Amino acid sequence: MANVKLIGGRASPFVNRVQIALNIKSINYEFLQEKFGSKSELLLKSNPVHKKVPVLIHNDKPICESLIIVEYIDEEWNSGPSILPSNLYDRAIERFWGAYIDEKWFPLLRELRAAKGEEEKLAAVNQTVEGLVLLEEVFAKTSKGKDFFGGDHIGYLDIALGSFLGWLKATEKLADVKLIDETKIPGLVRWVERFCSAAEVKDVIPKTEELLEIAKKFLLKPQAQPPN
Repeated sequence: MANVKLIGGRASPFVNRVQIALNIKSINYEFLQEKFGSKSELLLKSNPVHKKVPVLIHNDKPICESLIIVEYIDEEWNSGPSILPSNLYDRAIERFWGAYIDEKWFPLLRELRAAKGEEEKLAAVNQTVEGLVLLEEVFAKTSKGKDFFGGDHIGYLDIALGSFLGWLKATEKLADVKLIDETKIPGLVRWVERFCSAAEVKDVIPKTEELLEIAKKFLLKPQAQPPN
């Protein structure tokens, strides 16, 4: 019986973060798939406050919230490259931008999917792309000319932003817009290709077609809640 278990759903970018971090550290784990639209007794018991995936269970102890779990994995196991930088200032900067991605940028992507009318959609597109342009600048500073935000290896910000790439591409299809635009974010466009083809990532993030089916079935219905 594995002493590492992950409660989650394949389509959740927040769950994908944990999967990528575990892959980076080469940790075997048992994946406990939650059925979309319902919450298991184990999930409610393991995360009684938020009642959301992901939950990592290590030695029967639950850890909740995706980026907190990523940090836990990085500190608990030294079997792979470090996910967060060792320098305290650099760690603080990456946490800041990780929070920006979750609290400021990703909600814009949700607003774009829900936009009604061309004017509302155009405003949402502009705001989402502006956020990506800002993250392009962050990439240039933190990567220091290397392949990833984390330098030579996938790091904290790669995981934080990269986990949303599946839904970013699906949103482009759903809304018939272009967000990953080489004329505006050339560095991130090349990073997207490297990140998605990395061994730790390529079998984790669902294909665009799979996410489109989920969106059509659940997210486009009134009052439906997106994967969490």
